[in-house]
Amino acid sequence: MKNRLGQYPLWPLIILSALLFIPFLGGVRLFDWDEINFAEISREMLELGDYFRVHVNFKPFWEKPPFFFWCQVTAMKIFGVDAFAARLPNAICGLFTIGILYKIGARLYSRRFGFLWATVYLGTTLPHLYFRSGIIDPIFNLFIFLGLYIFLLFYWKKEGMASNINLTRNRWTYLFWAGFFVGMGVLTKGQVAYLIICLCFFVYWIYQRLRMYVNIPEFLFFTIAASLVTLSWYGIETLLHGPWFIVEFNKYQFRLFSTPDAGHKGFPGYHFVVLLVGCFPASVFAIRSFFKMPKPAHAYQENFSLWMTILFWVVLILFTIVKSKIVHYSSMCYFPLSFLATKVIYDIIDGKILLNRWMKFGVVFLGSLFIIAVLLAPFIGQNPEWLYPILKKPFARGNLEANVNWSTLSFLPGIILAVSLFLFLKYNKTKKIEKGCYALFLGNAFFIFFTLIFFINNIEQYSQAAAMEFYESKADQDVYVEPLFFKSYGQLFYGKRKNLTHLPEYGEQWLLKGPIDKDAYFLIKIHRVGQMEAYPDVKEIGRKNGFVFYHRKRPGN
Repeated sequence: MKNRLGQYPLWPLIILSALLFIPFLGGVRLFDWDEINFAEISREMLELGDYFRVHVNFKPFWEKPPFFFWCQVTAMKIFGVDAFAARLPNAICGLFTIGILYKIGARLYSRRFGFLWATVYLGTTLPHLYFRSGIIDPIFNLFIFLGLYIFLLFYWKKEGMASNINLTRNRWTYLFWAGFFVGMGVLTKGQVAYLIICLCFFVYWIYQRLRMYVNIPEFLFFTIAASLVTLSWYGIETLLHGPWFIVEFNKYQFRLFSTPDAGHKGFPGYHFVVLLVGCFPASVFAIRSFFKMPKPAHAYQENFSLWMTILFWVVLILFTIVKSKIVHYSSMCYFPLSFLATKVIYDIIDGKILLNRWMKFGVVFLGSLFIIAVLLAPFIGQNPEWLYPILKKPFARGNLEANVNWSTLSFLPGIILAVSLFLFLKYNKTKKIEKGCYALFLGNAFFIFFTLIFFINNIEQYSQAAAMEFYESKADQDVYVEPLFFKSYGQLFYGKRKNLTHLPEYGEQWLLKGPIDKDAYFLIKIHRVGQMEAYPDVKEIGRKNGFVFYHRKRPGN
């Protein structure tokens, strides 16, 4: 597949990505828990003027290292403390990711491959959604992927495999930068970045029949490079405050691994389903890559495919073993999955393999599920009583009482995806497979974009808006605001919590029964109302969408 000059340029993809990732980022509030939790950490960095330590509720927080929060703080200093600034780092990460995939694909195969890979990633559901979020994983995953890719450049140069790639730098330079980016991953979310890479090394070592493809000095050099980056924060933190953060962080990681922490339970095949459905439409094509594929033209292409397969299964199996099940735990799979899908599509376009019936069926079946969901949602939203027979919990029913306006334009995303599926089938019927694939993935990208515009605000109205509005209503008042019997970070971020660590007795029971120095407001979920009878001084002041609000006056008022 040769490229004529000017074919498949990068700039249209970057412009399109910017138009899809950045507009309306702040159009809806951040969501509890993770988005608000991370934004609150960044807000408190600004409030305290302490950009070195991580705090939540103005107390040291051990669950995450600081790099992602430094990115959010930078955005907040420019654009203000709001949802837009909290999500902007991931949108920018999205632009870098699309550009990097294009460049890597063009280097390893052709500009056509790079353009296709970037388009596949842009038009795959969960990767696209995550670039419009305020969670850590997009940046974390990019660092791990870059670390592995640059390690492969080192390995190919050492083994003489890079026949058509111009590797001008010394192999130790590649090894250093591989370690550097893995270290940045550790500084972003923790040691799991190093663990994932080392597990991939181990699996490849087994595949190589225990051949030492990386010797001990080289591995130590890689590890030292990663450590130098992490010690720039972990080391100084330990010198200043002792080993507290590292000890508590490791305890937290073990708890996530061994128990379904914070109620995040799931069945053993949880992440398989997440990737199959959530990574539509790339997941359908990626499945084909696990069967016999045409042999690539160059050894480094075959090796890269092998490493991507290893990375995919290492991450998927690792987080299948981990007891806590959260959607983004398997998000590192998005890079290898999208590559494997692109490789299949590339070979289909080149006539090396067939786009068979089961792939067409998979695309249409999964796409139809999304279409049905978005077309039914407005009808269900306008007739919530349809769900009462299956929603037994009072809080869930209370959520559906929200006064939500469903626009007729809410049907647009479903129509866009239906048209893209139609074009995919039509173009493939007329042997224009490349056009069909672009119609599918770009159509899905626009489907995601418009679904977020027309749906996400309504989802927030049902799920958390009543609580966040309550927090916001008290933000400029000198009062206490606290949720009871459930975990939330909304009262901190949207309530603009000030530093209260000067009160050693500050806590729920003190607020409910103690000698408080100012009025206190509470909210609970409706099924917990009976528990408030134990606090006669606390009076109900309202209810909305499954939440119940209370007020306790300062003694003496």
